[in-house]
Amino acid sequence: MARELPNAPPGMTRDRALALVEAHARASQAELAGRTDAGADVLTYLSENGAAATRRAVAANPAAPAAANRHLAGDEDDDVRAELARKIARLMPGLAREENAHVREITIATLEMLAADQVARIRAILADEIKHLDCVPKAIVKMLAHDTDTLVAAPVLEYSPLLSDADLMEIVAAAKAGEILAAIARRKPLAAPVADALVSTLDIPAIATLLANPDATIRQKTLDDIAEQAEKIQSLHAPLVLRADLSRRAINRIATFVSASLIDQLLTRYKLDVDLSAILNKQLRLRLQEEGRLETSTHENAARAVADARAAGKLDDNFVEMAANASQRDVVMLALAELANVPEETVRKIFASHLAKPVTALVWRAGLHMRTAFKIQSFVMKLAVGELLPARAGVHFPMTEDEMRWHLSYFNVV
Repeated sequence: MARELPNAPPGMTRDRALALVEAHARASQAELAGRTDAGADVLTYLSENGAAATRRAVAANPAAPAAANRHLAGDEDDDVRAELARKIARLMPGLAREENAHVREITIATLEMLAADQVARIRAILADEIKHLDCVPKAIVKMLAHDTDTLVAAPVLEYSPLLSDADLMEIVAAAKAGEILAAIARRKPLAAPVADALVSTLDIPAIATLLANPDATIRQKTLDDIAEQAEKIQSLHAPLVLRADLSRRAINRIATFVSASLIDQLLTRYKLDVDLSAILNKQLRLRLQEEGRLETSTHENAARAVADARAAGKLDDNFVEMAANASQRDVVMLALAELANVPEETVRKIFASHLAKPVTALVWRAGLHMRTAFKIQSFVMKLAVGELLPARAGVHFPMTEDEMRWHLSYFNVV
């Protein structure tokens, strides 16, 4: 049994008193560890002997000596190393002017340890912190650029000034993930040889990203070749039209397959000669006629498919998911309107918002599963990876019912 302390307040046992002393000591250490005037010896001691919270404070302290930082790079606590990764890059610009070569050597060794950390989150934090710097060793940047985790590699591939065109082309040639190619395609500026390498991969999202990058230099022949191949690749139509450097040949070819609205943009964006302008205006009139007929036909077919499924008792998750997999936008929208008891016009407005949350809420109201909502986001709305709303724990809706009702109420769905 715990002993009562002499003259102590009632209930104050020896064990409780010691616990309070220890708690106060830890709090005092953590506070001291965050002070920039604590002194190198004190911070080094705390980095080696402090509790986790104390070590995290030292890791975040810009006044911590290089040796303490080096020690913390091997800390068993992931959060300690994460704090260190956030801080260490901020020291590099000043370190370039550091007269003490030994300090610089130790700091670079710390960077190397963090870049090789077994936890991807730590490497990703470091990559994001150093992505704009030109004062870190190139070997560390290349290590991160070749990382197998895209969250680590993407920041330096998109932004690092230390990667040469040759480095980028080497990574493009070996890349197995589309996110890696897209990160390179977003670089500003991007040289023509790297653009050619990206196009040669035939990765459609990366090529679309490249076309949308106004700071990417794309050779005229490469643009012409893309225009020749893009007819059946709808995701390339808008990025192609929005390029400011299309040749007459490319404009002529693009006008034969893009939508009326995109032809109209070509006419608006480019100063065309009389002949080409006449050709595009003719294509515009034809496309408007075709799209009018096609829209009516597509809507009628979709309405028939939904009505047949309802009559057969098969208007369910499986039906909507299959339609989403086939990118049958009208079928999906009409099915959701029917199942959620929401006007078709409202469903179209929700889809036109290009936002994952209200569409997900609509799927919930329709009584369907989150898996179906994710398929609709991916294959019907074609949202970018960063715009997708994934399931919670793999299967559950990621919002509360109140949140979903709120998103629907914005479209007057009650």
